Amino acid sequence: MADYTKRGKKPVNKIYLIIPIIIVIALFLGGAYYYQFMMTEYDFSGRLSSLDIDTKISPLAANLALPGEENVDVDDISSESVILAGGEGSLLASKDATKQMYPASTTKVMTALLALKYGNLSDEVTVTDDSVITEAGASLAGIKPGDKLTLDQLLYGLMLPSGNDAANAIAVHVGGSVDNFVKMMNDEAKRIGAVDTNFVNPSGLSDSNHYTTAYDLYLIFNEAMKDGRFMNYAGAPSYNVSYTAADGSQVTKSWKNGNRYITGQVAAPRGIVVDAGKTGTTLAAGSCLVICSENAEGKRYISVVLKSKNRADLYDNMSKLLSKINK
Repeated sequence: MADYTKRGKKPVNKIYLIIPIIIVIALFLGGAYYYQFMMTEYDFSGRLSSLDIDTKISPLAANLALPGEENVDVDDISSESVILAGGEGSLLASKDATKQMYPASTTKVMTALLALKYGNLSDEVTVTDDSVITEAGASLAGIKPGDKLTLDQLLYGLMLPSGNDAANAIAVHVGGSVDNFVKMMNDEAKRIGAVDTNFVNPSGLSDSNHYTTAYDLYLIFNEAMKDGRFMNYAGAPSYNVSYTAADGSQVTKSWKNGNRYITGQVAAPRGIVVDAGKTGTTLAAGSCLVICSENAEGKRYISVVLKSKNRADLYDNMSKLLSKINK
């Protein structure tokens, strides 16, 4: 057998053995980083891939009209963010519809959606201390710890007087705690494609981390409308409630809807009927409104107006938006 050690063969430089190993490790780490980048919060494609195709998300997310649809001019609308879309997903008009906005009490659409999805309307709910709201100017249903109401009654207290106390009572009953219910809200938002939304409470009280978009709010309201019972609460002009107070006495009161289209204080454009909706107002959010309406042919539309300077401006802008349905 030949003895190569005696022929002066040059030894192999060990650096050439190490280089392939370094390349393999670098490729592995780079691939892992890429996967982590693409599959977590930086998943830029997730907005399209995670959604139900029936909502026709792509053109809406891009603020574009669908083929054959005219994206109607909204230069006459001063509210900061708006959208007008058919219930089947066709876009008619939009303005900064994917801009991050504060939702105020339009948040309660999601709260109602989850209550209907996971709760039992006949359940008796005992109001807990979590329902005590101390923020100045917060809208309340007027319920107190120890009061006993059905979930059905609490939903009227949530949607008509926009009770933040009712929102927390529902959250504790359905979710076990306010924090867990908020997690349910965010999970549901992602499930239906409202990926630019983050909730931190079930009521809409101001918080820098509590936000949505007009487009996402359209998705949430559209999902809520799939449950026929939602209309009972979002479309009722008023509701007379009687429940048992903590001391055992009977409490009777009347809750009035804050939506002026529903109460008849503001007339919708000719040929348009407003069926249901939810208002919202805070200093940070301005005046907000999401509604469902129908034209003379019975075609349903969902429209969202966010951050109007006041209520008069809100209804003026919403009416201008609704007037574009028949154009």
